[in-house]
Amino acid sequence: MQIGEVAARTELSLRTIRHYEETGLVVPSARSQGGFRLYTETDVARLTVIRRMKPLGFTLDEMRDLLQATDRLDSAVELSRPEREALVATVRGFHALARERVADLRTQLARAEDFAATLADCLAVADEAGPERDDGVEAR
Repeated sequence: MQIGEVAARTELSLRTIRHYEETGLVVPSARSQGGFRLYTETDVARLTVIRRMKPLGFTLDEMRDLLQATDRLDSAVELSRPEREALVATVRGFHALARERVADLRTQLARAEDFAATLADCLAVADEAGPERDDGVEAR
């Protein structure tokens, strides 16, 4: 599929996808005869992982490290036990970090919801007081 369809499916902009290509996070699987980037379902899945990491504050280098680890684990290449254990430890570390960051986001969301509720209460009190004139005397 071409980049426009990938952008629609991943909810990423064309510019962002091109940036991820420039930084080596994702590489189009092929090019058309006209030179257009062509992507596979695997590429879309990779971009989806990247998109999910972004709100958790992962850097491009961290994204690259995780993707390299999962690529090696998913490859058909035989891994030595120490290499496999190191890769699994890397993924476990990212999992723990993601869980921490999700918990932090939940705390921030709860605070934001409390703030919105405070504003709603303020508006409810203001609405109950009724309209007032500019001179501070209630309108009749």
